[in-house]
Amino acid sequence: QVQLVESGGGLVQPGGSLRLSCAASGTIFSRSAMAWHRQAPGKQRELVASITSGGTANYADSVKGRFTISRDNAKNTVYLQMNSLKPEDTAAYYCNLRFFFVSTLDYWGQGTQVTVSS
Repeated sequence: QVQLVESGGGLVQPGGSLRLSCAASGTIFSRSAMAWHRQAPGKQRELVASITSGGTANYADSVKGRFTISRDNAKNTVYLQMNSLKPEDTAAYYCNLRFFFVSTLDYWGQGTQVTVSS
C-alpha cells in the first residue's frame, strides 16, 4: 500500500509562488509515474503536470512556462514549483502515483488547497 502526503499549499497573492511537495511511502516510487491534478469548486479534476519514472515532464497548456514538476527518488518526493500564480490557479491540488505492473495501480493524496487572491 502506498500513502501520499501533500504539503505546501496556502494563500498567495497573484504573481506569487508556491512549491507543493508530495511524499510517498513504500518502495515503488522510483518506478512510478507521478502527477499533479487540481480541482476547483464546481469543475472537473484536471491534470496539471506529470513526470515519468525517467524524468520526462509534461504540462497542461494553462501552466506551461509557469509551473515545474520535479522528483527526488532518494526522498520519494515529487514537487510542483508554481510561479506567476493567477486567481484561476485556485484549486485543491492532488498528487497521483501511477504504477504499471500486471495492471495499472493509481494512488492519490488527500489534497492541498492553493488559493490565489489579493
